[in-house]
Amino acid sequence: MQNKVCLITGVGDGTGSSVARRFAQDGYRVALLARNPKRLAELERELPGSKAFAFDLEDLDRLVAVCRQVQEEMGTPDVIVHNAVRATFKPFMEANPEDLERNFRVNTTSLLHMVRELTPAMVARGSGAIVVTGNTAALRGVPNYALFAPTKAAQRIFAQALARELGPKGIHIAYVVIDAAIDTPWTRVPLNPDMPEDFFSKPNAIAEEVYHIAHQDRSTWSFDVELRPYGENW
Repeated sequence: MQNKVCLITGVGDGTGSSVARRFAQDGYRVALLARNPKRLAELERELPGSKAFAFDLEDLDRLVAVCRQVQEEMGTPDVIVHNAVRATFKPFMEANPEDLERNFRVNTTSLLHMVRELTPAMVARGSGAIVVTGNTAALRGVPNYALFAPTKAAQRIFAQALARELGPKGIHIAYVVIDAAIDTPWTRVPLNPDMPEDFFSKPNAIAEEVYHIAHQDRSTWSFDVELRPYGENW
C-alpha cells in the first residue's frame, strides 16, 4: 500500500480534503490538484508523501503537464478522484454564455485530458479506479441550472462510456451522485444558516464511500452510486 498513488482534483475544504486524508490514512501518496495554494501547502505538510499542484483546471495544457509530472515523480495513479467542479447558477437569459464553455472545460473536458494521459499505463498494469463526484444536476435540469446541468450530465455520460471501454481492461469507473448540501462553512453560512445538522452530508462520510467504491471487488463493481442524508426528500 505504501507505493500506491491517488490523484485528486478539486481539493477544497470539504469533500476533496476529506478524500485526500482518507486515502493518505491507508498509505496512499496523494497528488493534490486545486486552485488554492495555501490550502494545498497545508495538506502537503499534513499528509506524508503527498504533492501539491496549485492551478486552475481550466488550463488544460497545465493539467496535461501536471499529469505527466505526477507519473514521473510519483508513479502512475492507482486511483483518480475527479472532484473539481465549476458552476453557474443564474437564469439562462442573464448568464454569460461563455460560462457554459468554462463549466464544461472544468467538469468534463478536463476528465478527458486526464484519462488520455493516465489510463494507458493503468491499462498496461491491468488495475485502477476512477471515481467522479457529481450531483443531481447530472440527472435533471432545473431553473438557474441551464449553464451547469448540461456539463454534469455530459460528465456522467462520458464516465459511463469510459466504464464500458475501460472496465473490461481492469479499470473501475464509478459516478457518485451526492444529493445533498455538503457540510462546509460556505454551505452553512450564508446559504443554509438555519438548517439542522441532519440536513448536511458530512465530507468524511462521503470520503469513506469514495474510498470503498475505489476498492470494490471486481465481481461487484458499481457505476451509478447515490449518496444523500437519510431525511432528504427525493
